[in-house]
Amino acid sequence: MSDPTPIAITLHRESRVLEISFDDGSRFELSCEYLRVYSPSAEVRGHGPGQETLPLNKEDVTITAVDPVGHYGIKPTFSDGHDTGIYTWKLLYDLGRHYNTLWQEYLGKVAAADRSRKA
Repeated sequence: MSDPTPIAITLHRESRVLEISFDDGSRFELSCEYLRVYSPSAEVRGHGPGQETLPLNKEDVTITAVDPVGHYGIKPTFSDGHDTGIYTWKLLYDLGRHYNTLWQEYLGKVAAADRSRKA
C-alpha cells in the first residue's frame, strides 16, 4: 500500500493556513506557525538526536511561496526567511494526522522552557 498523495494544496494567505487534501479522503488545515515549528530542516531538527531546537516567535509567520520538489513534496518559503525544509507528502500527512498531539507537545516544550511562543 502506498502513502497517500495530495490531490489539492491551497495556501490561504490571510488565515495563514495550508490546506491539503489527500487521495484517501483526508483533508488537513495546517497553520504556517505549526509547519514552521515542525520544519524537517536541520536548523530545527538538528543533525542527530539531542540537537533539536525549539523555534519560538513564529506565531505571525506566513508562507510566502510553495515550490514543488519532484513528485514527492514541497518546499515552502516562510516570511522569516526559512526555506530549507522539504516537506514530503508522508510528512505532511503525518503532521495533519497527528496535529493535536504534536501541537500539545510543542506547547508543553515551550512551557517547560519557561518561554512564550509569542514575540
